[in-house]
Amino acid sequence: MKLYGSTTSPYVRRIRIVLSSTEHEFLNLQIFSGADRDLLASRNPTLKVPCLEDDGRVIFDSRLIYRYLAEKLGHTGLSWEEENQLTLIDAANDSFVQLMLLKRSDFDISQDKMYYRLQNERIEAVLGALSEQVDAGGLTGWAYPEICLYTMIDWVLFRELHNMKAYPQLLAFHEKHHHRIEVTATDPRN
Repeated sequence: MKLYGSTTSPYVRRIRIVLSSTEHEFLNLQIFSGADRDLLASRNPTLKVPCLEDDGRVIFDSRLIYRYLAEKLGHTGLSWEEENQLTLIDAANDSFVQLMLLKRSDFDISQDKMYYRLQNERIEAVLGALSEQVDAGGLTGWAYPEICLYTMIDWVLFRELHNMKAYPQLLAFHEKHHHRIEVTATDPRN
């Protein structure tokens, strides 16, 4: 089993955490240029990470990779509530990624432009909804939705995309899981 990705991607990190007790090869790629970009393109036409190669199959997306791994490794499938939680997490994560890529491409994302406003509006709405769920006693375990929430929050803090101070419940959630062995082993700061 081969996992193609980068150490800084929150989508890759969630799969690395899921695979933490499963033998696999992790290929840490420089995904934006050079030979690694070519390798990624040869495996995944979306040119995104993660990408999983196993038993002659290539799976292109973290959500599908998790579904595949859950089936293969005998993990419990996701409930509809968990699927909805993942939709929220992925929506905010995708918006954060878009804003980061724009910023790295020298766009002034602080301007009052519709695209930037929509991304920021989505981020705040989702963070608010997730914060309410945590405050109401949700997302208390360490299953795939919690892993995804943790990796998103940690990546946002790592990239300094949002200080999260308006969401103390999410910061407390992050702190609660910060010292897990699989979290420290996949920390992008190392």
